[in-house]
Amino acid sequence: MLTQIPFQSTQLLRPVCTFRGFINLYMLSRNIFGIATLSNKFGNLRLISQGFIRPSTSLASVPKEEKSSSEERKAGSKLGNQKEKYLQYLTEKQKMSGGFGRSSGGYGGGGYSNGGGYGGGGGGYSRGGGGYGGGSSGRGGYGGGYGGASNGFSGGYGSSRGGFGGGSGGDSMSAMGAKLRPVDFKKASLKPIEKNIYHEHATVQRRSQFEVDEWMSAQQASVEGRDIPRPVFEFNECGFPGEIESLLHGNFKKPTVIQSISWPVAMSGRDIISIARTGSGKTLGFILPGIMHTLKQPPRNHNDGPIVLVLLPTRELAQQVEEVARDYCRAMNLSITCLFGGASKGPQAGALKRGIDVCIATPGRLTDFLESGTTNMMRCSYLVLDEADRMLDMGFEPQIRKIVSQIRPDRQTLMFSATWPKEVRTLAADFQQDPVFLNVGSLELSANHNIQQHVECLDEYRKQPRLFELLEHIMRQ
Repeated sequence: MLTQIPFQSTQLLRPVCTFRGFINLYMLSRNIFGIATLSNKFGNLRLISQGFIRPSTSLASVPKEEKSSSEERKAGSKLGNQKEKYLQYLTEKQKMSGGFGRSSGGYGGGGYSNGGGYGGGGGGYSRGGGGYGGGSSGRGGYGGGYGGASNGFSGGYGSSRGGFGGGSGGDSMSAMGAKLRPVDFKKASLKPIEKNIYHEHATVQRRSQFEVDEWMSAQQASVEGRDIPRPVFEFNECGFPGEIESLLHGNFKKPTVIQSISWPVAMSGRDIISIARTGSGKTLGFILPGIMHTLKQPPRNHNDGPIVLVLLPTRELAQQVEEVARDYCRAMNLSITCLFGGASKGPQAGALKRGIDVCIATPGRLTDFLESGTTNMMRCSYLVLDEADRMLDMGFEPQIRKIVSQIRPDRQTLMFSATWPKEVRTLAADFQQDPVFLNVGSLELSANHNIQQHVECLDEYRKQPRLFELLEHIMRQ
């Protein structure tokens, strides 16, 4: 039974039902009254204060002076026992929870590093990192759903944000696509592919090497490799169909640097490694050669997989690339679809079963469809890895390798990255043959001058309304 206390104090001691709530209440009451205890682990609460609350009587019925020194000693002894029991309970609770940084990698009970719950008060079910999700409050079990790194129960448990996935045991990032087996293409029946579809324009042929070198130097661009075709400076020099050229003239004045160099190289059937920052026009740099490549291949059957595959790290980037590519694909009567997590699989699976020409996808969702047999990569002959450095940073290398194991080895592979770290170089060496290396600007990560940043200094009460205004503006775009 909770005895009565003065009104001002009760406003600060609100009922709580969570483990973390008990801790907060204990600390708060200790600061206010000097002494507080929580008796038994099911939450029966008794507060004993110096002069405010009596152990078993009402403040209104018994005046403070009637309390004997013997009763005070008993209450103090009982308080000490209850406090000791409560601390023992906390210790046991922490052991069951991963111990706020014990055994499970630790970042709030269960551990962020091994997948057992991000905050959430409890997190982790021990077992060295597996994690039973998050906890009862806080951020809810940010781990759990990643499967746990060492045979954890996974699942996700938290309240405010819930578990982050599902899975059960093992490292879920490498476990994705575990059922996929590399295709033995020596025994597979493959349709022939045509990769070199480029015909150099007469104007480009007449362009001197000196003129090309001057232009490359002015644009801070460099290329490495053998038999590299000259860059194009105008849209009409590319050899695109009239429908595509019309769309280009309607949206742009001339090709960007990366487009000028990559279009002739890609349409020549060469593998490309391109180091360029965001806003350089790289999306059209690989999409338009991909469309031209598709138009030159044998007709696909109803259930065939895509001919062009573009892999990106996030759903936002995948949707942006699809938005850029959609009009050009439709102009040439090619089907395109975008596969990403966080959306219903039904419509995406339906598009795959109807047959598609161009597929924009994140590695995780595509791996799911390949594993379930919804689609296949037997017709894929033009592969693009966009934002390759980010995909590796996010841990997608196992899925990328499993996806590539399903694609014919004589494919054309294009890699685009903002930086050129060792991990990207290793991936390029494994996936590409005799590539052309294209670099615009520095190889190191630097500030992107194509991005404008605006800073608004606002009073505190104006921040939230202004945020909503900006979000509404973005949604309308």
